[in-house]
Amino acid sequence: MPELPPPLPPGERTVGQLVGETIRAYGDRFWPSLLLGIPLAAATQVSLGLSADAQTLVLLAFTPLIAAAYVRACQLVHGARPTVPAYACAVLVFLPVPLLVRVFVLPAVGWLALFGLAVPAAMVERLGFRNALARGRRLGTADFVHALGSLAALVIVVVISSYVLFVLLRSQGDNGQRVAHALADLVLSPMLYLGGALLYVDQAARVVGFRGDGALHPPVDPEPARGSDAQIES
Repeated sequence: MPELPPPLPPGERTVGQLVGETIRAYGDRFWPSLLLGIPLAAATQVSLGLSADAQTLVLLAFTPLIAAAYVRACQLVHGARPTVPAYACAVLVFLPVPLLVRVFVLPAVGWLALFGLAVPAAMVERLGFRNALARGRRLGTADFVHALGSLAALVIVVVISSYVLFVLLRSQGDNGQRVAHALADLVLSPMLYLGGALLYVDQAARVVGFRGDGALHPPVDPEPARGSDAQIES
């Protein structure tokens, strides 16, 4: 077989490569990552059959758990210790999402692309609450098209895969609608958290011009993430 060309460094990574790296990160830490899907799966179970307004309220009620899942994803990807400012940023950033989704999915994705990177920034760079939000916005706008496109691609992949998995599970006589929804959300939603955590590396590279070592896999390893702190903060 012909040898594949070397992957692009984080500062030049494409949307497709980010999605591929997200899948690889998920596979490398499957069982810890699988637990990330519990909050969204639980929210779906509670909201099934309710009105749109009630579903929005349920998602808002689950914000603390969803925020904790994102913080945990950043810990898995970057090996950074969770902090109170990181969790506070995660809660604040996610709060408008249930309301924005009622309008359309894209505004919610755009909001997360603009401020969602405050969470890994707070953890990796050990920033306080306000500085983390400012840093997150700077990272999000470093290449907003890449950030928005990456998160949108992850959402599309997860939604389509969830639908396919849901249909397959529903076709089995022993599986009901609730079980199908629960398994689809539990297995696939962790990609959203892991992909958001990995996007931090891409956007940080675009801010400081960091090119890395030409490998896509190491950002999932805690040691390279720590080693990049000095470059990110410079």
